[in-house]
Amino acid sequence: MTTGAATDSAGAPAPPPSAPPEAALGAVGWLRWGWRTLTSMRTALLLLLLLAVVAVPGSVLPQRSSAPDEVATWIEEHGRLGELVDRLGGFNVYSSPWFAAVYLLLFTSLVGCVIPRTRVHWKALRSRPPATPRRLERLPVHRSFVVDGPPEQVLGAAREQLRGFRVEAYPQSLAAERGYAKESANLLFHVALLLLLVTVAVGQLVGYTANKVVVEGGSFVNAAGQYDSVRSGARFDGDSLPPFKVTLDRLDVRYEQDGPRIGEPRRFDANVTWSHEAGTGSASVAPNHPLEIDGTKVFLTGNGYAPVFRVTDSTGTVVYEGPQPFLPRDTNMTSLGAVKAPSAAGGGLAFSGFFLPTATVDDVLGPISTYPDLVEPKVFLNAYRGAEDGRAAGSVFTLDTEGLDRVEVDGQPWLAQLAVGESATLPDGQGTIELLDVIRFANFQVSDTTGNGPTLAAAVLALVGLMGSLLLRRRRVWVRATPGDDGRTVVEVAGLGKGDADGLVAEVERVTDGLRTSPGTLDTHRTIEQERQ
Repeated sequence: MTTGAATDSAGAPAPPPSAPPEAALGAVGWLRWGWRTLTSMRTALLLLLLLAVVAVPGSVLPQRSSAPDEVATWIEEHGRLGELVDRLGGFNVYSSPWFAAVYLLLFTSLVGCVIPRTRVHWKALRSRPPATPRRLERLPVHRSFVVDGPPEQVLGAAREQLRGFRVEAYPQSLAAERGYAKESANLLFHVALLLLLVTVAVGQLVGYTANKVVVEGGSFVNAAGQYDSVRSGARFDGDSLPPFKVTLDRLDVRYEQDGPRIGEPRRFDANVTWSHEAGTGSASVAPNHPLEIDGTKVFLTGNGYAPVFRVTDSTGTVVYEGPQPFLPRDTNMTSLGAVKAPSAAGGGLAFSGFFLPTATVDDVLGPISTYPDLVEPKVFLNAYRGAEDGRAAGSVFTLDTEGLDRVEVDGQPWLAQLAVGESATLPDGQGTIELLDVIRFANFQVSDTTGNGPTLAAAVLALVGLMGSLLLRRRRVWVRATPGDDGRTVVEVAGLGKGDADGLVAEVERVTDGLRTSPGTLDTHRTIEQERQ
């Protein structure tokens, strides 16, 4: 028989036994671990935070769904950075794969979190409050005192003090619990978040958002083919659009006229007339004050100037006459645009340039706009030939000059500077262009709002649930009354808070004071410690 440390055959101490190898987790184990991690409350909160973070680019960068021209300008101004952001989906945030991935993960996490918690909460609602612990003095809050009343009378008085609790009687004690509504509110918050995700998703599937630029005096009807751009969900039915017509009668715009904030916008009012099968009417549409027709909202999202041109070709034929919206590019409404007359004799004509509502020629910067309102309006244009055969097709707001021949004079680009009522003649009698007038245009965004009601209801429920889960407290209170050696009754009151202890001391003190002052218990106002002293 040997004693002490183990030795090998040579008498040297044997190496300590190595720790047993850890069991491999396995594919099923990893799947369980992943599911538990995904459905944990911490993961759900992180995904909710992540969803808010990934939505930030959608509010910082222009989105193709609402401002395709701004997106094109942003990409053009930022070069390779703009192209990179475009490839990453920065201009289509809410339909990008990464946004959808976070969205679906959050949805899955909430479902996996809510179902088991609901089952546990349902069992808790149907179960009895836990039995009174044998050592109440070990709980966080504990009070004890003696009274002259019998234990039955003390427990009867305790039931009165524990109103609002679920009370269960045990031998010589009462167990009480309340605050189940806290977990109910917590579940309501999570279910409301699920409803919010569902309503938003359904709204994206069946809803649509369309944009239309309308000049003063112009109109549009609510039909998919009438809009400049339409973004709709996979389940969108264009034939189900409510039929109505909106006419822009006048656009009232007011800017700050003096002071340090000169030029800042102060008011935008689009005065419109609408007609629907249910009737007609007029309204004033302003930012954040849309017009609602048959569940569809018409928002005013932009405005600008539309110079009115007349283009005459070399044969004297008027080949273009009307307003052409120029899209603003800065706060002083410097606006870019194009005029296309592909039917002009000699290969078609096209003009590209910019409009300045208050034109000033700076020695360094050249022509610039110094105020956004119409004070000294002028338009500056270059001319191009070869716009026939669709070579100048594409957006009506821009001109792709690739493949076109620039009109020149003595080797320099032909440039027209026109005020209202002025005209310019192209060299060699190729035609003329005249600026007849300048009117305003408004950009309307039309969107379906049928999903707004359920979304708002889900948001309100989420807020109610969140407030309830934050403000409600879950408590357990036990009262024990046992006969003492001197014939009087020893009363113990103890409390335990689930999750937090705010207000627990006050709760126990309230019950204790109530028992001391309750008729029949004959409060001695002496604690056990005082008795012992």
